[in-house]
Amino acid sequence: MTRRRLLLALIALAACLGLLSFPGPADAQEPSPRRIGVLLILVSPESKEAQAFRQGLRDAGYSEGRDVVIEWRFANGDYDRVSQLVTDLVQRQVDVMVTDVEFSARAALRATSAIPIVITMAADPVASGLVTNLAHPGANITGLSLMMPELVTKRLQLLKQAMPPATRVAILWNPATPYHPKAIEELKAVAPSLAIELSFVSVQTPEQFDPAFSAVSRAHAEALYVLDAPLFFTHRTTLLKLASRARVPVICGAKEFAHEGGLMSYGVDYADHWRRSAWYVDKILKGAKPGDLPIEQPTKFELLVNLKTAKALGLTIPESILLQANEVIR
Repeated sequence: MTRRRLLLALIALAACLGLLSFPGPADAQEPSPRRIGVLLILVSPESKEAQAFRQGLRDAGYSEGRDVVIEWRFANGDYDRVSQLVTDLVQRQVDVMVTDVEFSARAALRATSAIPIVITMAADPVASGLVTNLAHPGANITGLSLMMPELVTKRLQLLKQAMPPATRVAILWNPATPYHPKAIEELKAVAPSLAIELSFVSVQTPEQFDPAFSAVSRAHAEALYVLDAPLFFTHRTTLLKLASRARVPVICGAKEFAHEGGLMSYGVDYADHWRRSAWYVDKILKGAKPGDLPIEQPTKFELLVNLKTAKALGLTIPESILLQANEVIR
């Protein structure tokens, strides 16, 4: 047998034994990664919430870079930047868009009816008009609710339990935050039963923080209730310094406020919501319609109490509150 015939025979034998493979059309090009646009106002791409989202994707079997590419956009608490960031993600034709709060979700809904939207922290998705009902959201949006109306009044009740003598509480709010007007209605309804007189201080920019605390002082407020909002969360260090200087205890929803010098916080675990939002992204990338995926409501709430802050302010927190707390900072 000539050398050429021997070579052809060996190639034929190898092919029969499956030792050789030849690229076909399916092997010529790997599928392109799916593109996920993440629009943030409240938290940053470096936050633990963003890392929880990444972990949720990994838990669902996705490898970043290979299976998915995440397009991060961060407004840093500035509502005026949101429209431009949404437009950018729409132009990039992302496969799904993830937003953190209602303001960004509304902007996304105005910009597209084709791209699926997942909201991770909807204050009140039905009352705000984002969806028609929780079980069947409809349109191109789904996600997770914070049950904010229930939490808004619960926080005021907890504050009264923690400070029984308090009768004057200032509410820091932002008129541009969609659910804040509704929250104010809820607080006005429950305050008389707690023997609390409320004063409302509106803030829309960081430059208004100093005048806001002057208003809090003029109202002789014994505590400051900060309604959850991207502006306040982003600038919480400044707010807490001003509150410390004014010797006013602060309650808010985000646990970061309690960890960083506020008196109390009560709300849901934001990171857990972001982890859960990856489940919605997975379902959508596999073909589910967002309008058919029920909006999830939280079942776990956390109360944090900062006893170091209480001591600095000369406050004694009742044992009944400490027994309810999930975390006491000493």
